[in-house]
Amino acid sequence: MMNNSEHQISPAYLREPVTEEGRNLVELLSARLPEVAAGAADNDRDGLFPTDVFNAFRKDGVLGATVPKELGGLGVDRLYDVALALLTLAEVDASTALALHVQFSRGLTLTYEWQHGAPQAQALAERLLRGMATGETLVCGAVKDHWSAVTTLTPDGNGDWLLSGRKTLVSMAPIATDFVVYAQWRSEDGPIMLTAPVVSREAPGLTVLDNWDGLGMRASGTLDVVFDNCPVAAENVLMRGPIDAADDAALAGQTVSSITMLGIYAGIAQAARDIAVATCGKRSAAPAAAIRTLVAEIDARLFALRSTTGTALAEADLLSADLSGDLAERGRRMMRAFQYAKMIVNELGLKIVNDCLTVVGGSTYVNTHPLSRLYRDIRAGWFMQPYTYPDGVDFLSAQALGIAHDNDYMKARAAQSAASR
Repeated sequence: MMNNSEHQISPAYLREPVTEEGRNLVELLSARLPEVAAGAADNDRDGLFPTDVFNAFRKDGVLGATVPKELGGLGVDRLYDVALALLTLAEVDASTALALHVQFSRGLTLTYEWQHGAPQAQALAERLLRGMATGETLVCGAVKDHWSAVTTLTPDGNGDWLLSGRKTLVSMAPIATDFVVYAQWRSEDGPIMLTAPVVSREAPGLTVLDNWDGLGMRASGTLDVVFDNCPVAAENVLMRGPIDAADDAALAGQTVSSITMLGIYAGIAQAARDIAVATCGKRSAAPAAAIRTLVAEIDARLFALRSTTGTALAEADLLSADLSGDLAERGRRMMRAFQYAKMIVNELGLKIVNDCLTVVGGSTYVNTHPLSRLYRDIRAGWFMQPYTYPDGVDFLSAQALGIAHDNDYMKARAAQSAASR
């Protein structure tokens, strides 16, 4: 007869790694949790990036976690395991988890380029991945244009390129060595192309601004990056296609790049629940009926949140490994699973943390209380791409109702900015 051991809970609950590589990563991060916890409150208060923690991650090999073993990394390739690792870290500090997600995400997407891309893309990906494996290369994705500028790539006349513009909300920027930048190329005769130049932090004309003062995720180093005619070698530019050409196959890569972030918000919800339950246990009197009701609802919602997240990750892992069928449908299926889970995580996560504040009481209504930080951090999930809440509603409803819709948010945003110029 099966017992009630935690080890008997379905993997869909997002509790145990599904591979040995994933288990190794979780153990490495767990060993650093006291160090992360020690600075979390001060870093949040002052908006400081935890550079010392990332130096420790470098020594442990964590910064190369999602790099294939053949290139010197830890070889963690399951989205499920990456999300679980981020959950483990986010229970202590979500800001650190968000910044680390950036490195993990680039490892996953660059590995696909290394395995399946054109020769130029394979060579560029291998160079970056080998640097990531040693911890010497830290790669940020710079996707969102600042409201004041459209980031553009133009030929320099000698076969290479010049990059100009400004990106905002670039996490892990204080220590990044390279940036994968989404930019438009306006050719004279052809369509406007979406491109992804990879730019070194040392490139002339590149400036990382120290301008982050966020409501939450305050220690994530989420900064603006300015490009002023930065030179980019031709071999460091990846072409993503015309901005007006729909290609739902791209949704697979966007899912791989972002779905593991759900683990961060699951970790925030779990941490809030644990604080609330521990507080009840320290009180001399038995909890009132209303508090017991809230605790039961918190646990039920957390079970639903973690189970939904685990199921979506398992689905994405299964589809990600299969390139044999209709790649556009594969992309839509992966994104649907992601967005179903994201909507559940955003809604239930916020309710969980809010109810935990009610359980603990008025002491939480100061910035120094750990639940205050969790409440601010959980809000970030609603703004994370893909998609924001309104965009996610548009995508899922269009999928259900058969409405024509541009699902590639990066190309759609590029088209909108091009039209406004």
